[in-house]
Amino acid sequence: MKTHEQFAEDLPLYALEELTGSDRLELEKHLETCASCRREVQFLRSDLGLLGLSAAGPRPPARSKARLMRAIAAEPRGVSAPAPVQVPRRGLAWGLIPSVIALGLLVWAGTLLRQNDELHHNLASLAALYNNTSAELKQAQERLHLLSAPDAVQVALTPKMEPSKPHATAIYSPSMKRCMLVASGLAPVPPGKAYQLWLIPKEGSPMPAGMFKPDANGNAVMPDHIMPEGVEAKAFAVTLEDAAGSDKPTSPILLVGSGL
Repeated sequence: MKTHEQFAEDLPLYALEELTGSDRLELEKHLETCASCRREVQFLRSDLGLLGLSAAGPRPPARSKARLMRAIAAEPRGVSAPAPVQVPRRGLAWGLIPSVIALGLLVWAGTLLRQNDELHHNLASLAALYNNTSAELKQAQERLHLLSAPDAVQVALTPKMEPSKPHATAIYSPSMKRCMLVASGLAPVPPGKAYQLWLIPKEGSPMPAGMFKPDANGNAVMPDHIMPEGVEAKAFAVTLEDAAGSDKPTSPILLVGSGL
């Protein structure tokens, strides 16, 4: 039967969970009846807990040192220590995160720029469409205004030599000093050429009254044109001239009509 001092020497190994076999059983039976040894085990375990949180730990009792050294010496040799746990290296992955974020921001910025360009292009197209529509609406209003003028006169222009083919109607208002022309059955014009309407006054030479070209079906509408101040129309005529227009007729008259 062990003495109290012998049991006390086993307390550090017991606290370290290194005491096994019959020695452990005998010590546990002794602890059931020995309050001082139970307190010593509690102190040892508390000190071991603090040892894990500090650089310096409690000094074990001198009486257990030899016993602890003998237990360590009795450990089998040649057993390799467990391989250290390999902590995944995250340096490379973490180092790439800023680059990935930067690349994502660049892609996002490029997408915004492209969308911004598309929006500007769409706005420019809408603005052009609005301007064209506004111009066409203004021309239509001016034509309607001319056609509805109380003193509007329509003059039918027919070819001098072939009365059954082309046809044109000039509409003019002396009070508004404006005129326009609607034609059909016109022959296509050569490149660089266009039809020119002439106002033939009662006195003097023919005066330019506007340029126009027919579409693929031979139809044409000449927007209303400002008539000269104080000029009374005797007749209207059409010739084929350069697309830039001419100050006086340079080709035979194709269509002519009296304004009287």
